Amino acid sequence: MTENRKKILEMLAEKKISVDDAYRLLNTIDSAESGQESTSKGGTTAKAKPKYLRVTVLPDAEHEHSQNVDRVNVRIPMSLIRAGIKLTSLIPSEARDKVNGALREKGINFDVRNVKPDDLEELIGSLSELEVDVVSAKGEKVKVFVE
Repeated sequence: MTENRKKILEMLAEKKISVDDAYRLLNTIDSAESGQESTSKGGTTAKAKPKYLRVTVLPDAEHEHSQNVDRVNVRIPMSLIRAGIKLTSLIPSEARDKVNGALREKGINFDVRNVKPDDLEELIGSLSELEVDVVSAKGEKVKVFVE
């Protein structure tokens, strides 16, 4: 076991980090050790492509071990998102017009026909830097991130 792994597990045991944080850190170490991160011409390390979009909702520390609290852990493969974008070309025009109309009603000027796989790759690349952390008034922690 590497020194970094031990430190992560110690922080988890001391409750300095959550199980989710430990999981992400261990995955980062795994990908670095397996050579998934590549070195570019400039000698800088490029991040591996994200494989999953994650959304978690965890109870506050006080209720963490309680059975009567809601927990959410959604892990969506990026390949599913990519396939979904490709399927937009199969949406019948009537349904596409209804979706676009509903979006416009909500103030979103967006046309489903304009979504292209290349645009998605750029978006996914941008998501690799995204991490959203929200703590609710009840102390629940909501996280959205890619891994």
